[in-house]
Amino acid sequence: MGDPAGVGPEIIVKAARRLKPRLDAGELRLLVIGHRSALHAARDVLKETLVFPDVDGESDLPSLAMHAATEERSPIRFGHVDPECGRFAYMAMERAVTLAQQGRIDGIVTAPLNKEALNLAGYKYAGHTDMLADLTHTKSSYMLLAHGDMRVTHVTTHVALEDVPKLLTPDRLRRTIDITHQAMLDLGIEKPRIAIAALNPHAGEGGLFGRQDIEVSAPVIAQCRAEGMDIRGPVPGDTVFVKLRARQYDAVVAMYHDQGHIPVKLLGFHVDPITGVWQALSGVNITLGLPVIRTSVDHGTAFDIAGTGIANEDSLIEAIDYALRLAAVKRARAAI
Repeated sequence: MGDPAGVGPEIIVKAARRLKPRLDAGELRLLVIGHRSALHAARDVLKETLVFPDVDGESDLPSLAMHAATEERSPIRFGHVDPECGRFAYMAMERAVTLAQQGRIDGIVTAPLNKEALNLAGYKYAGHTDMLADLTHTKSSYMLLAHGDMRVTHVTTHVALEDVPKLLTPDRLRRTIDITHQAMLDLGIEKPRIAIAALNPHAGEGGLFGRQDIEVSAPVIAQCRAEGMDIRGPVPGDTVFVKLRARQYDAVVAMYHDQGHIPVKLLGFHVDPITGVWQALSGVNITLGLPVIRTSVDHGTAFDIAGTGIANEDSLIEAIDYALRLAAVKRARAAI
């Protein structure tokens, strides 16, 4: 559920409503882990009659169920930063990881959390990804941002732009390419086509605008191609995402946070051209390199609208669909 004071509870209820035909058909089962009262409050706001029966996490799971992450100590208020919400966000993730490692659930889909609330509760993490790495004892993980067929991984993420050239090393780039290639295989793409975005304008223009693309990226790409991988580039940043959208590639490896995030979010965030009001927020954040499947919405807690019933559930449904796809491939491999 993420932070129970955010939009998580209501987008969960909305997603469950839209997915009900698939739940009834047995295509998937959803277990909501989080704050029971917040989920019930969201149901009331939305005037939803859908039932989320309580389970203890050890029972056989019905198609739709609710599992309280821990006992409630105090009421929560939508739209307010509260350490109680940070505590619930952590306990929900801890429980989800345990169930995934036990094989009782196939994947984890996260609604947004609030970093301030999390830290006020005593959990010193920058977000879900760091928390998951710690809970699963994973040394390194990578972000795959996706919207439909637009899939982007990142060599660097939350670092200053001036530090990116120093962090672009052959080893770091190769690890990002390898995990991106594996992610495409995990999504059922048999022969992934991956483009490497250039760091510099025009891929350096023969060294006029920087030599990193020539001296770092090009040799790594050549090595990958020699090993049989379909890796292309470096492709200038102003054209690589146009080609990705045209499905010339299955994924792009971006050099830094905004290079990869801007094109995906530009396509995933829909705005009414007349009123300027958000109509839908699509996009999925997939964490690679973990021993469990984890996908997430690609938006924040939206405290300004939490509890009003207007939050959009598209990103959550897309995250669920990506988790289902990853789980299906994983299950098929295990059956071989």
